[in-house]
Amino acid sequence: MPQPDFVLRLAQDEADLIAAQRLRYDVFVDELGGSGDLVDHDARLERDAFDPYFDHLILFDRARPGTPAVGVYRLLRGARLSDTPGALNRFYSEDEYDLSVLKNSGRNLLELGRSCLHPDYRGGSAMVVLWGGLADYVAEHKIEVLFGVASFHGTDIDLLKAPLSLLHHRHLAPEGLRVRAQPAQFQTMNLMAEDQIDRPAAMRAVPSLIKAYLRLGGFVGEGAYIDHDFNTTDVCLIMDTEQMSAKHTAFYTGKPRP
Repeated sequence: MPQPDFVLRLAQDEADLIAAQRLRYDVFVDELGGSGDLVDHDARLERDAFDPYFDHLILFDRARPGTPAVGVYRLLRGARLSDTPGALNRFYSEDEYDLSVLKNSGRNLLELGRSCLHPDYRGGSAMVVLWGGLADYVAEHKIEVLFGVASFHGTDIDLLKAPLSLLHHRHLAPEGLRVRAQPAQFQTMNLMAEDQIDRPAAMRAVPSLIKAYLRLGGFVGEGAYIDHDFNTTDVCLIMDTEQMSAKHTAFYTGKPRP
């Protein structure tokens, strides 16, 4: 693969949004086996009714033919919730998690969602470039708390009991940030006693994106959500920018904290 020539920007038009939705189809539908009411299999687009109301941070690689999208973040600021109509006047992840503790906090919120990278760009500089753009967005809008669901592949809880239990015992959010999976779908993550967990093996089973947020000082909410449509088991990640250490901030932004 040639050396990447990245360009990062917020979606500017319909063509940019389609590029993001095409990458999401490749990852969430083709790779992970997901589906959804508005997925367009003929055009190979993974989309939903929330897309028009989010900002879409997209990483393109000009070194690849056609300059495709190779990384995506979908961003919804709490300050923009009132712009969304009727049944969409909520955060996307409220279907899965009770976010009352965050919504009632009076803090400036940002929901992250639909984040994905093309397989060829995982483990390289692409995520660093995306995070740099996200950090700029957070600074520009004075975001205080970032949150969103992240996924384990598959819905067999028995296969995931060790990593889920490790997250519960070691990375549970403090009460002031502890969102909780909706009661009707609540799946406890406290599935094994901490002293029974093979910690290195359990951490290896945690997806890279979740591990990256934990390294930044992130936490998880209480309980998991099993998403059969997307063939995933979801956890809610929360990150308080005010509690990030100088080390975390330097890693996240690429520059030291003032």
